[in-house]
Amino acid sequence: MPYAAISYRVKPGHDDEIADIFADFQRVDTPTFLGEDGTPAGRLLGTAVFVKDDIVVRVIHYEGDFAAIGRHMAAQRGVHLIEDRLSPYLAEPRDTSSAEGFASYFRDATMRCVSQLSVDTHPARG
Repeated sequence: MPYAAISYRVKPGHDDEIADIFADFQRVDTPTFLGEDGTPAGRLLGTAVFVKDDIVVRVIHYEGDFAAIGRHMAAQRGVHLIEDRLSPYLAEPRDTSSAEGFASYFRDATMRCVSQLSVDTHPARG
């Protein structure tokens, strides 16, 4: 099952404030997300958020169509609450108030994956 990572820059020196914001995160209404045609396109299996100095990285464990995750997250109330609270700490402002704006940020902030290894693909699996 694949992983993806979203990164963005924040103003340094606010690790604790950012950690507090994510500690209050309102989880998605359902882990199942839909494709553009309204049929199930996959599931969010888990997420983790890391912060150090001026970088925040959100790791997303999922199955299915990654592009559909951005649309799903854009419709989540908890995401917009986090975005509002994060706004003062962002190094570069972003407009995520609309579904299109959120999808654009999500697409632009996705990091290039260079390796994904799991026990399922380990040569000594047995």
